[in-house]
Amino acid sequence: MYNNSFSLKIIIVLFLAINNIYTICFATPLSKDDLTVMKEEIIDLKNNTDETDELKNQFQSLLENLFLNRNSAILSKDTEGLKEFYDLTKKVGQWAYENETTKIQYFSNWSEKQGAKFDRINSILKVKKVKEKETNLFGVICYVSTEFYYSYLDSPSEQNRFKLGTYHYLNLRKDGDRYIITKEWYTDPLADSLTLENIKSDEIKEYILSCKAPDFTIDERCQKAIDYAHTYCGVSDNEEFLFKYNPNYRNFNPEGGDCANFASQILYEGGGFKKNEYWNYNKGDATKAWVNAQGFKNYIVGSGRGSYIAKGSYQETYKSAFQLRPGDIVAYEKKGRITHISTVTGLDSKGYPLVTCHNTDRLLVPYDLGWSNKNIRFHFIDIYY
Repeated sequence: MYNNSFSLKIIIVLFLAINNIYTICFATPLSKDDLTVMKEEIIDLKNNTDETDELKNQFQSLLENLFLNRNSAILSKDTEGLKEFYDLTKKVGQWAYENETTKIQYFSNWSEKQGAKFDRINSILKVKKVKEKETNLFGVICYVSTEFYYSYLDSPSEQNRFKLGTYHYLNLRKDGDRYIITKEWYTDPLADSLTLENIKSDEIKEYILSCKAPDFTIDERCQKAIDYAHTYCGVSDNEEFLFKYNPNYRNFNPEGGDCANFASQILYEGGGFKKNEYWNYNKGDATKAWVNAQGFKNYIVGSGRGSYIAKGSYQETYKSAFQLRPGDIVAYEKKGRITHISTVTGLDSKGYPLVTCHNTDRLLVPYDLGWSNKNIRFHFIDIYY
């Protein structure tokens, strides 16, 4: 099930992350020398042929325990308890720890703004590569699908859930009868925005808690689009498609991102939208409107296949977000350009929009999670199925 092509995908995405993500994934940016070392280490690990199933199984178990404990720390907000899993005497070990503590604080801030609490967090992981770099020091590449369950404070019995996919490169050192992290780099879905700045969270929380999920009917074309998105998002609930994209399409992650490509696939393969000279994919080649986030947004609105519901900062648009329905589009603007595209594929128990996308892989994630910086502007687009 987990074939060599997916192993290559991990390497490609990690390389993309080196250039576009990791400078903001840690509390302190990585230097060019650090990035060069990382590239060399990943290439060396990818080419390793000495690993055994026994070694991979050993680290499968070790990492499952690690992620179990990290997930527990997020739930309990126990940043001190995380320290035992990291080598804090090493610069990169300290950065890895600080990144996790920042993430814990972000989840806490987001749930406070939302009027919600996280109830459970479960991770499924697959170790792809292991190498003993030196005595008692191991390099590992793995993929992780993490499922978050949350409920609103006024309706704790109504469970909501979402999934995030991450690609990890770790170094673990044996320390007595345990292993500790000396280095960790990964494609963090939240790294783009780990702050909640200048948001009137009490006002927002009060509004969200006052909302109820709307009654609506999804037509056949829209349902097919949703089904396609949930199948090929990379973190599918269907184990047959877990960690997989549609192999009939080129993965544009190494060339800047696959989000618009995936949104186009959802509309074409699922929603039945017809290709044309402006919006087209053929044998690995794609038009700008198909594969570029800015081009996709401009085409959808300009062609009449969709229209604006609202656009602006989170503070300006969060009430309008409740007008979004499954099948609609959320585009994310940073520094005057659309940099990301997501498709709404569900609503939670309050009617809050949940998006599914690539870059990195998300399934039914609250649309603003990881997009909380004050310079982010949201574009809500109603799609005409």
